[in-house]
Amino acid sequence: MEISIIIPVYNKTAYIEKCLASIFSQKFPSFEVIAVDDGSTDASGKICDKWAADEPRMKVFHTPNGGVTAARRCGVRHAEGRYIMFVDADDLLTDGALSMMHRAITQSGADEVIGPYIDQYGVLHDSGFREWTICEPLVRDLLATRNSFCVLWGIIFKKELLDGCLGAPREIVEREDSLMQIKCLMKGPKVYFIDKPAYLHYEDIPNNRIEDLHMIRIYDEELRQTLQPQWKRYRSAFIGHQIKIYEKFIDNRQFHVLKEYYRPLRRQLDSSIPLADRVALLLPPRLSYFLVHYYKKWRKRSS
Repeated sequence: MEISIIIPVYNKTAYIEKCLASIFSQKFPSFEVIAVDDGSTDASGKICDKWAADEPRMKVFHTPNGGVTAARRCGVRHAEGRYIMFVDADDLLTDGALSMMHRAITQSGADEVIGPYIDQYGVLHDSGFREWTICEPLVRDLLATRNSFCVLWGIIFKKELLDGCLGAPREIVEREDSLMQIKCLMKGPKVYFIDKPAYLHYEDIPNNRIEDLHMIRIYDEELRQTLQPQWKRYRSAFIGHQIKIYEKFIDNRQFHVLKEYYRPLRRQLDSSIPLADRVALLLPPRLSYFLVHYYKKWRKRSS
């Protein structure tokens, strides 16, 4: 078995059949699909069972709701393929995606191969990275929450690269994809970029979701531990990441977080942190709100 495709499924009745159709229409001969029904309360699990009854290359596992990372962990545990691809249940693979990704990883000898993706409006999202890429700029890109490349989906991994990278705490329900990829990159894998898209990604509509300070604390601690072996290299990028999250809190008028969590950051600021970020943290939260809020509006107009 060459490729195991893992699909976490939670309440995706409207999308899962199109997702599966895009996978089973692939001409690549050696793959399996592992759908992990993460405690769905709609008919998603039954739809997966129906497909598996007619398709010997598909396995379905039904688990209590444990979050997307736990579902992926379950899938990897049961995977028989040499390589792993993750597909979200509301996304699609492009025609010929499996053949292209398999060819790229076997011919290059990479540990993971990353390609661009197409969103639901037909827009190609291309990071500009090409061929062999060192890990440091990718880690920094993720810490800056730019995510200019596919973080988890649209990638083919050697299965062994994922060992120890799927252990995010259950409380982390946002940015878990980035955390997993950073854990992979901290191993120093060989990363290869291709210029053709293998993935059609449905992007969520941006919202003003209230940030969860408890979750952010757990995420930051997990991230800090992940970066610890190369802390000197990534310290300023980690602080910059914390400031970006702080700015999101402020933009949502959650001013209490400065006192509860972010005030100690002020003592860590130095010239390695961009001036705008230093100013945002040093100002009183309500004044910082107006600067962050209007800066975002200005950027949106000028982009």
